[in-house]
Amino acid sequence: MKSKRQAEILRIIEDVDVETQDQLLSELKARGLTSTQATISRDIKELHLIKELTGYGTYKYAVSGRKTSMNIAGRLRTIFKEGVTSFDRAQNIVVLKTMPGLASAACAAIDGMEISDLVGSLAGDDTAVLIMRDSEKAEAFCDEIHKMLQ
Repeated sequence: MKSKRQAEILRIIEDVDVETQDQLLSELKARGLTSTQATISRDIKELHLIKELTGYGTYKYAVSGRKTSMNIAGRLRTIFKEGVTSFDRAQNIVVLKTMPGLASAACAAIDGMEISDLVGSLAGDDTAVLIMRDSEKAEAFCDEIHKMLQ
């Protein structure tokens, strides 16, 4: 239901200049979908909708230009959090153990985080090797991984 509602929201804001959440609720209702203001508010946040100025001096909901990259990054972080089973480091190398088949997804998540101290990553089936600039950066990154996995 959520994906159907969110897809309809995207169609609505493409077809109609929607200024308020109430107007969005009315448009959804006219298309046979009922919802609450709280749900619409969450949908707006998840869809990364913004208000942009129209040529008439009013504002309307629109899809943020950053929407795609933010959604992908969020999904990859989720994959990372749910797929990594353990990690350790040896000098400037961080080794991640993942569920079978998810090492590549974990590396993609890390690459999407644009970590400046990461030199590169290499993924197998259930193991990923991350090469950091130095031992201190690897230790700091392990601390970040620990926080992310909690």
